[in-house]
Amino acid sequence: MNNADLALYAVPAFLVLMAVEWWDGRRDPDPAPSGRYGREAATNWATYALGQLSKPLLQYVLPFSTIVVAASLTPLRLSPREWWVWVLGLIVTDFCYYWAHRADHRIRLLWTAHSVHHSSTHFNLSTAIRLPWLNPIASMLRSLAWVPAALLGFPAWMIFLLNTLGLLYQFPIHTQRIRTLWRPVEFVFNTPAHHRVHHGANQPYIDTNYGGVFIVWDRMFGSFAAESEPIRYGLTHDIGTGNPLKVNYHEFAALLRDVRHARSWRGRLGYVFGPPGWREQTGDAPAPAEKSAAPA
Repeated sequence: MNNADLALYAVPAFLVLMAVEWWDGRRDPDPAPSGRYGREAATNWATYALGQLSKPLLQYVLPFSTIVVAASLTPLRLSPREWWVWVLGLIVTDFCYYWAHRADHRIRLLWTAHSVHHSSTHFNLSTAIRLPWLNPIASMLRSLAWVPAALLGFPAWMIFLLNTLGLLYQFPIHTQRIRTLWRPVEFVFNTPAHHRVHHGANQPYIDTNYGGVFIVWDRMFGSFAAESEPIRYGLTHDIGTGNPLKVNYHEFAALLRDVRHARSWRGRLGYVFGPPGWREQTGDAPAPAEKSAAPA
């Protein structure tokens, strides 16, 4: 079974959990409107389905993986037969995920893909499957974050597997039905409370809580935020569409427009590799770097 099969076999569990969340929300006399199922959930499923259908095309566009290349070149070899290699691998790959996720929010080219996940103004379990598809340049650039894990000697297949398990872990934390967990759990692990903050489009939540499985990375590197005021979900500027094609490519199209209208190579490179919200200045003053359109 490959990683794609593992994610596919998880779909029935996704459906069951969504049904439980939907039913529990119906019984709530005052459910949060942003947690209700409706047109946004349909868009999420349509976006997910198109992503699954496009995966074979992506394999032709990206015929090789930098992770596989790095794993084949390194002289180091860690044996998957040792239990501690799996524990260490989970920690290392999640550490790599933290930096990849942080880059998703701070590099516009990567944000063209990741903004898809943040574009829903609702937040429930269906939001977890609102994922980008067919953005090969962003995918290849993002994969570089796991090259250090490969160079340390972890087999490429183990890196892919642990990363998939980390993404599956994040599915149930896309909910408003669970408030907070036991304090030690909240301190170490990413939880629904932390991930709700990550999806907030209002300050002080933008660009916070990047962790995948562990939230300790955010505590260590100054990107942690706790919920302190009501959360507004989505992007800072609502895209105003449920069309899955527009949902997937709205930010990439905006990047191309900015590059086309840029007046210099500095401006063109800034729009591609600068943070979301970066604007080219017509004078000599440097352009201000703004926050990304949604938190990680």
